[in-house]
Amino acid sequence: MPTVNPRRWWALVVLAAAQFMVIMDTSIIGVALPEMQKDLGFSQGELQWVFNAYVIAFGGLLLLGGRLSDLIGARKIFSAGWVVLIAGSIVAAAAQTTWVEVVGRAVQGVGGALIAPSAMTLLMMLFAHDTKELGKAMALYGAAAPAGGTAGVFLGGVFTEWLSWPWIFILYVPIGVATLAATKLLPAVGSRRGAVDVLGAAAVTAGLALAVFAIVRAPEVGWVSTGTVLQLVGAAVLLVLFFVIQKTVREPLMPLGIWRVPRLGSANLAMTLLGAAWIPMWYFLNLYLQQVLGYGAFASGAALLPMTGLLMIFMTAITARMLAKFGAKPLIGVGLLVLAAGLLWLSAVEPTGTFVVDVLPASLVAALGMSLAYIPSMMAAMSAAPQEQAGLASGIVNTTYQVGSALGLAALTAVATSQGAGHLGDLPALTDGFSAAFTWAAAIAAAGGMITLLVMRGEKAATPSGAAPVAQDERVRA
Repeated sequence: MPTVNPRRWWALVVLAAAQFMVIMDTSIIGVALPEMQKDLGFSQGELQWVFNAYVIAFGGLLLLGGRLSDLIGARKIFSAGWVVLIAGSIVAAAAQTTWVEVVGRAVQGVGGALIAPSAMTLLMMLFAHDTKELGKAMALYGAAAPAGGTAGVFLGGVFTEWLSWPWIFILYVPIGVATLAATKLLPAVGSRRGAVDVLGAAAVTAGLALAVFAIVRAPEVGWVSTGTVLQLVGAAVLLVLFFVIQKTVREPLMPLGIWRVPRLGSANLAMTLLGAAWIPMWYFLNLYLQQVLGYGAFASGAALLPMTGLLMIFMTAITARMLAKFGAKPLIGVGLLVLAAGLLWLSAVEPTGTFVVDVLPASLVAALGMSLAYIPSMMAAMSAAPQEQAGLASGIVNTTYQVGSALGLAALTAVATSQGAGHLGDLPALTDGFSAAFTWAAAIAAAGGMITLLVMRGEKAATPSGAAPVAQDERVRA
């Protein structure tokens, strides 16, 4: 019988706080973007790198973080992740130029990629002795994600409006130090021998970054220019190289045999398209509120609270029950179609619009769709895999969400810029650009919904190890 850790619930507080902070690190940025743009000189197209630098580093290195956690020890990697996150936060807060800010955000992403998988490993170790306790612990851990997203929206507005945007990064320093001090509550695990696929991690991260860079610059230099074509070809070569490496090395980050698991491919495709639709919506909605409607940072953050509040309520109290009753397939398909409806509604925004008419109802519909689709997509991937591969399946599905987010934001930023979103101060042009982005995001979500309903097998999603479905809500963006 596994040893029961008497301090396990206090340790859970540390892990849930880490989950809360890692998720907040993504949502707190959105409200501050226009102020960062003014102070640091980001162009309208370059601004997305403040977000994508984190996403690319996190998504590209998440599997490596899980592997290091297994080999070196989860507590050591969890602590190392916080050290890296604190360092990245200091760099981002002190940045005076665009490239330093992007570097700081990328370093934060590396820290998040070490924290997230090691935290999940530690949680499983603490509560593996009792499936009922594990379910409760996982539910609390999962609830920290939408709570962090909601807090990030509010605090981003507060700090940006009444202090300054660097405070959204300074916040992580004292919290990170306190978390490091509390790691003594976490179980220590010895290291074990094994290889680390550094080359594979480098290939997938570099390929993703190069693809995003090419898409971002394409509207300026041309989609068929020599530079764009070479960059996209280079990105494709790096991503193909990643799969070749996974096939040939003895201990790969992602054993390719796992893709033979039924529903894993369709669930990951759903997560990719969900990220590609949801994250651009969040990004451009922040810009519309501040750059077109003229909201300040605090007012913009407050305007998004109804949407994030709905997400938190549904993900923690309703979606899990619906998943148990209806299964993953209908919830994913319908959720993506509802998200598409909300995005299509947002595409009707006007230069002289109002929050109550143009933003609130459409954003609530979109949030409802996201809350219906995200956890079932995660669970469809998790429950499809054998128990011994559940951790790998979780890492893959989180990675595909990040990849979809990065590529979707890059592509829709290119669309928005080509339709006028690069003309700061020209409200009709900005609105046209944002509207185009919402329209194409709706098309992505609708395609995901239809593909899911047509392709995914219809078994209900079982919960791995008896855990509550909400437990796997590790990377939701709010």
